[in-house]
Amino acid sequence: MKKKNIKIFFALFFLILLIFLYVKLFKKNIPEITNNSNEDFSYNANIIKNVSYISTDARGNQYIINAAIGEIDFSDSNVIYLTDVNALIKLNNSKNITIVSDYGKYNSNNFDTIFSKNVTINHLDNEIIGEYADFSIKRNSMIISRNVVYTNTENILKADVVEINIETKDTRIFMYKNKNQVNIKSKN
Repeated sequence: MKKKNIKIFFALFFLILLIFLYVKLFKKNIPEITNNSNEDFSYNANIIKNVSYISTDARGNQYIINAAIGEIDFSDSNVIYLTDVNALIKLNNSKNITIVSDYGKYNSNNFDTIFSKNVTINHLDNEIIGEYADFSIKRNSMIISRNVVYTNTENILKADVVEINIETKDTRIFMYKNKNQVNIKSKN
C-alpha cells in the first residue's frame, strides 16, 4: 500500500508542478483591474463631446467655437483638437463671419484656431472655400490657403492664398509662385 501512496503522491506533485510551470511560462500576464469602491468603474479620458468655447478680445469682438468632439493634447493642455467645427466671429465694426470645417486645432491660451479640411468661410455675400485657415487674434488676421475659391455676387476667384486683416478687412490674394496668376472669372 505504501508503494501506491508514493506513486499517487508523485503523480499529484508532478501534476501540480506542470500546472505551476504552465502558468508561469505560458500564460500572459494580464493586469487585474480592481475597484475597491461601490461605484461603477470609470477612467479619465481626453475626449469631450459637444465642445463650446467663447472668448472676447480687448476690442470687444466675440469668438464662439463649437465642435462635435474635442480632444485635449496631453503634451499641451491648452491645445484642443476639434472635429466637425462651427465658428462664429462677432465683430463690432462689421457683420458676423461664420467658419465651418471638418477639423480644427484651438489654443485656449491665445484663442488662435487652425481650421482644416473642407473649410468654408462666409461673410456678407462672400464665401471662401479652402483646405486650411489660420485664424489669429494676436496677428489680427485670417489666412486661407490650399485650393482657395473666393466667390461673391459678381466674381469667382481662384488662388493659393487669401489673407484678411480682421479689423480693417484689407485683403491680399496671391499665388505661391510669381509666375502663376490669380484666376478671376465673372459670374455674368
